Amino acid sequence: MVDKTLTRMDLADAVHSQVGLSRNDSADLVESVLTHVSDSLVAGESVKISSFGTFSVREKAARVGRNPKTGEEVPIHPRRVLTFRPSHLMKDRVAAGNKS
Repeated sequence: MVDKTLTRMDLADAVHSQVGLSRNDSADLVESVLTHVSDSLVAGESVKISSFGTFSVREKAARVGRNPKTGEEVPIHPRRVLTFRPSHLMKDRVAAGNKS
């Protein structure tokens, strides 16, 4: 398993080298895209990126949980959670990377 993490700066560098924008413009573009995606998710919209996957927000209902240590029942409040569903192309690409 590779311990490399893709960062905003890595994305900006990729835009800089492949598109030819300046480093500052590349960083601004990446920041703008990420802000737009997060704003859409906060508003409750789904974000679908073709050949990549779909980000969506799910509403989870309140329920009763249990403390595993004491067995005591604990209320779990309703909340919104972010989910990601990868596209079939992304799944196939990741699976192909596991074979090497």
